[in-house]
Amino acid sequence: MNRENHVAPATSSGHATMWRAAIFLAIFAALQGWYSTAARGTWIERLVIDQITVKSAATLIQYFDPDTGVLPIGSRLQAPGGGINIINGCEGIDVLFLMVAAMLVAPISIKARLVGIALGALVVLALNQVRVIGLFYAYRINRDLFDMLHGVVAPLLLIVAVAGCFLLWLNWHTTADRALKTST
Repeated sequence: MNRENHVAPATSSGHATMWRAAIFLAIFAALQGWYSTAARGTWIERLVIDQITVKSAATLIQYFDPDTGVLPIGSRLQAPGGGINIINGCEGIDVLFLMVAAMLVAPISIKARLVGIALGALVVLALNQVRVIGLFYAYRINRDLFDMLHGVVAPLLLIVAVAGCFLLWLNWHTTADRALKTST
């Protein structure tokens, strides 16, 4: 047999992986499309940006650094010395949707998926708050640093951190599922 002309037959796990990838992309695109069109300018967007993102970031800043005088005003973290405006795309929803899509197609039990989505949402929220607060201080200290963090570093770190959490969750549940099947 000539090795150069040999093509390995497709495996069923390879097909399953391709289907999972396609479904993942479809779910992510649907969620992102819905949020970008149907939720834009609605109470849902205001809830996510003004309340969940801005108000909680301001509360954390006020708690740990009350001298900043930060106030949550709509979508803005406003303070003497400078503040930032949180717009659609800065609230971490895209990373949340990536995580939700990944959990929905993961080869784990439905219960593990749902718990993973709930815990993953908390991880995304917490990490995004760290990102927003970091950007708030970066803007006040050094605008060039803010631009670099805002445009490249912070979004990439958020995606990598959430992907790492997802992989840990997936590994934990697939290992537990295998151990359970082996013991029975």
